[in-house]
Amino acid sequence: MSINIRIWVEISHQAAFRAGGWAFVLAEGSALSGVAGGDRAPAAAPIALAGLIEALKGAPAGSTVEVRSASAAVLAIPRQLADAGGAPDSDLDLWTQLAAAMKGRAVRFAPTSVQPRTPAAFAAAWAELARDKAKTRPFHAAIPKVNLAKAGVPA
Repeated sequence: MSINIRIWVEISHQAAFRAGGWAFVLAEGSALSGVAGGDRAPAAAPIALAGLIEALKGAPAGSTVEVRSASAAVLAIPRQLADAGGAPDSDLDLWTQLAAAMKGRAVRFAPTSVQPRTPAAFAAAWAELARDKAKTRPFHAAIPKVNLAKAGVPA
C-alpha cells in the first residue's frame, strides 16, 4: 500500500493560559495545503484531536494517509484508540469526529522531528501563532499558498 497523502500535524499548548493551537501541512503529490487553528483548552489532548480531525478532512476518501508529527499528544492518538476499543471517555465529541474523519481512509502515524526548514517546523511555527491568537478568541485560517511554498516539503 503506497502513501499518497502526507500530513505533518503539530500542536502548541500553554497550560497557564489554557490555550492551544494546531497546524498542518498536507502534501498530495506536488499540491500543498495547510490550515492553522486554536482554541481555549485546559489540556493538549483536545487540541491534538482538533488538529488531526481538520487535517484528515482535507484528505480525499479512499486515500492512504501518513500522519507525521513530533507531538506526543498526536502520536498517542492511535494507542488511545486501541486501548479504549474505539473512543476514550473524555472528549467524546472529538473522538466521534475523528472516527468519522478516519473512515474510508487508511491512516498510519509516524514520528518526526522539528528540524529547521522542514514541514514539521513550519507547522509548529503556525501552531504557536494559532495558540497565541486563541488566547483571546477561537482562531481558524487557511495558510496562504505563498507561505506554504516555504514549508520545505520533500519531493
